[in-house]
Amino acid sequence: MNKLKLVFATNNKNKLKEVQAMLTNFEIVSLADINCFDDIAETAKNLEGNAKIKANFITEKYGLNCFADDTGLEVDALNNEPGVYSARYAGNESNAEENMKKLLNKLGNNSNRKAQFRTAIALNIEGKQYLFEGICKGTILSKEQGDSGFGYDPIFLPTGFNKSFAEMNLEDKGNISHRGKAIDKLVTFLNELT
Repeated sequence: MNKLKLVFATNNKNKLKEVQAMLTNFEIVSLADINCFDDIAETAKNLEGNAKIKANFITEKYGLNCFADDTGLEVDALNNEPGVYSARYAGNESNAEENMKKLLNKLGNNSNRKAQFRTAIALNIEGKQYLFEGICKGTILSKEQGDSGFGYDPIFLPTGFNKSFAEMNLEDKGNISHRGKAIDKLVTFLNELT
């Protein structure tokens, strides 16, 4: 039986690997796999909006079933910053290191270190659109711990754990992460479809 093919609208190899590990019953391909090298502008004011923009772009241009996500780190003491700007918090050309540094500097010695990662997924399949959300609550560490993962993983300690996301293997992180929870909802939905 052929696996259902879905485009995951991302160029982030780490994200792709994470999602492929969770969606083994499907053929998950990236933007590069369909020769899409367009810069899809994420201009929405919220995560859901950006996920829809990316999914709609692929469906409209390539006519393919696809899903797109947008993820943000929302820090309680910073009025849910960086949120939708998580990937470019320290500027448009910033990297993960610069983004973490800005966040830690802004948070300073604030005792409220509560935060959550939130993922919104837009799925376009057979002419319809569906939205899924996943949240992982935790706290912001005062310094980096671990060297796997990506983005803010080294400074995010999920609630109930004594390891940062960057100290976890892909499977353990996937079981509790925001993206993992949103993908679980997506997988349940897709399994009911097939």
